[in-house]
Amino acid sequence: MNSIKNYVIQGKHQKPIVTDVFYNNTQQRQKVVVFCHGYKGFKDWGAWNRMARLFADAGYFFIKFNFSHNGGTLSQPIDFPDLEAFGKNNYTKELDDLESVLDWVSNNTQFKNSIDSKQISIIGHSRGGGIATLKAAEDPRVKKLISLASVCDFASRSSTNSDLAAWKKTGVKYVLNGRTKQQMPHFYQFYEDFIENKERLNIQRAAKKITIPHLIIHGDKDTSISVNEAEKLHAWNPKSILKIIENANHVFNVSHPWTENKGSKAFEQTIKICIDFLSQ
Repeated sequence: MNSIKNYVIQGKHQKPIVTDVFYNNTQQRQKVVVFCHGYKGFKDWGAWNRMARLFADAGYFFIKFNFSHNGGTLSQPIDFPDLEAFGKNNYTKELDDLESVLDWVSNNTQFKNSIDSKQISIIGHSRGGGIATLKAAEDPRVKKLISLASVCDFASRSSTNSDLAAWKKTGVKYVLNGRTKQQMPHFYQFYEDFIENKERLNIQRAAKKITIPHLIIHGDKDTSISVNEAEKLHAWNPKSILKIIENANHVFNVSHPWTENKGSKAFEQTIKICIDFLSQ
């Protein structure tokens, strides 16, 4: 198996999209899987490298990347050295970044003999699941979609009535990162961008539009995003497949850093379900 770490894809927003690719040397072109991390996430979190290797071992060309404004940098792609960029992030930037990755897959020459660019699947975790759902509904290049512990709604996460006036007045609000202890800024542009693009960012509308195969996986012990959100996604797209992982939390019982050779039982079960789904 081959891997290239911290490969740069140029996006639309003057910051690099730092990317990892995992693949096998083979004469046969491999189907592509693109993974989108979630809120306060990054491509090297926890057991995501283990996930990448499992997909590559199963015969897929696996891509994971940092959203350009996730707070990481090319020299430090893990964690959040660039809080200014984090504060300037928004949902439409993430959609643009994902589109840039899909464009790179479609137009790539370096891996043209390894990639089957007509067979692209997207996996999104948490907030990344919402981004993946929106993109799958609007981009015909996406042939299959997997939602991992995904959100089903962005509107309720964009603001609350109690903080909106203060946020507008100061221009910024902060959220504590419990792991790094950083105060993560959100500039008011985040809310303005959401309101300006509210229809496009409606996950319910997107889910109802999806006609491609859609797998929804959620842990029944997820305290970050309720399993009810998975059930809503499934209700909006009744042809989707819903799998509930017993005794699994929001990250399927792995953590950061993850130094074990294997993932947790729930994590390994989840990845197997994903690979089986994509292989059908």
